Amino acid sequence: MPSKTPVIIALVFLLISVAVIITIAFVQIHKKEVLSPGLKYGIVLDAGSSRTTVYVYQWPSEKENNTGVVNQTFKCNVKGSGISGYGNNPQGAAKSIEDCMEKVKEKIPGHQQNSTPVYLGATAGMRLLRSQNEKAANEILAGIHNYFRNQSFDFRGAQIITGQEEGVYGWITANYLMGNFLEKNIWRVWARPHGAETTGALDLGGASTQISFIPEESGQSSTSTAQVTLYGYQYNVYTHSFQCYGRDEAEKKFLASLVQNSANKFNIENPCYPQNYEVQFTMRHLFGSLCTEPLRRADYNPDESVTIRGTGEPALCRQSVAVLFNFTACEDREDCSFNGVYQPKVKGKFSAFSGFYYTARALNLKGHFSLEEFNTSVWSFCLQSWDELPLILSKFEETYARSYCFSANYIYYLLVHGYKFNTETWPQIQFQKEVGSSSIAWTLGYMLSLTNMIPAEAQLIRFPMSPSLFAGLLFLFTALCVLCMIFLVISLIRAC
Repeated sequence: MPSKTPVIIALVFLLISVAVIITIAFVQIHKKEVLSPGLKYGIVLDAGSSRTTVYVYQWPSEKENNTGVVNQTFKCNVKGSGISGYGNNPQGAAKSIEDCMEKVKEKIPGHQQNSTPVYLGATAGMRLLRSQNEKAANEILAGIHNYFRNQSFDFRGAQIITGQEEGVYGWITANYLMGNFLEKNIWRVWARPHGAETTGALDLGGASTQISFIPEESGQSSTSTAQVTLYGYQYNVYTHSFQCYGRDEAEKKFLASLVQNSANKFNIENPCYPQNYEVQFTMRHLFGSLCTEPLRRADYNPDESVTIRGTGEPALCRQSVAVLFNFTACEDREDCSFNGVYQPKVKGKFSAFSGFYYTARALNLKGHFSLEEFNTSVWSFCLQSWDELPLILSKFEETYARSYCFSANYIYYLLVHGYKFNTETWPQIQFQKEVGSSSIAWTLGYMLSLTNMIPAEAQLIRFPMSPSLFAGLLFLFTALCVLCMIFLVISLIRAC
């Protein structure tokens, strides 16, 4: 009778081989590691009326409900005026952004620069220039295109965005940063359910101002409603942009009206400028804009100068600012702001940024505060003489310091008499510049919208064993199993 020892050895090898095959298969399948394909980057240039700002954003390649989770990682303010100021020197607009773009290159890995999209969006300043001198506007944009042809980034175009787009993108930014679209914990990020509370957006730029919010009921004017899809949900946002009602253009209109209504057009008193302040402007500066062109006097001479002297009279300043708005066009209408523009009743919380924030900061106000506090601060500030302003302003720049009293009274008329905020709804407005380290600006909303069109990369998977090692071990121990089974079958036949 043959020895049982070889049979026992073969049986042991068979069991061990089966156990090894099961173990390595389990480890390879269940212990795999899903790797993030890394970060993606995007660059947006905000070509505003007064200056250009460059923002760098990054987001994980995998996306939540088809929209990237975007964060701002770098911001650079371009020196000089906005690109619309280069109408007589189109190439200068591109040259002005070089310093910032060199800094941007240091923030993005070199191997990713050629796949990093760059977008330039021009706002109200360029909208005005295009209306006034379309050729100059096109030449500026062409110069920007030519500049980026020689850069390492993936330039996707320079365009003039509409006022409605600017308003909607600002609304997206404010709500994204406040967490109204997503919920997060240390493990994951997921979309909030449809119908979650959103925040309205109030943006005050240099040449235009925007209001955007979701009203209580859908409005009657479809042209004022924008449909936005983010993280799998659709939002119907009321939005309107008022061209020529940005802070800078509004002030020019105000000064132009003072000149127009004065008997002496060369010496003007301005109740909104501080006492003891005096400045000279050319008529071209005041009346050269498309916004102030209708206010030109018959004897207009662009090279003549006008001297404007501040008198610092808060009550007269507020009364005089009313000339900028046409409220009679909205008489007896609750769904109207000013100039006959449809607007549903304001609802919920609002974020007021850009010029709204900077004016409130000059008044030593921030965040939430009552309308009474605002008015008290405005009155106190407007009574200050020019010599006292450097002592109360944390950052003193003549161009802005002389105009804060006007800006504050202008904001009062815009928000209270225009948008219909009152003592109860005013505290719902939060005056803020940023949330965390991200600026509240239309650019982030722009980037978020664009990520809907940027496909997510496939996930990378790392297994405990390389495919070749796994295949080799599987083949080896499977072969051992087969040999052991053959030996056991032969041994069983012989035994019989």
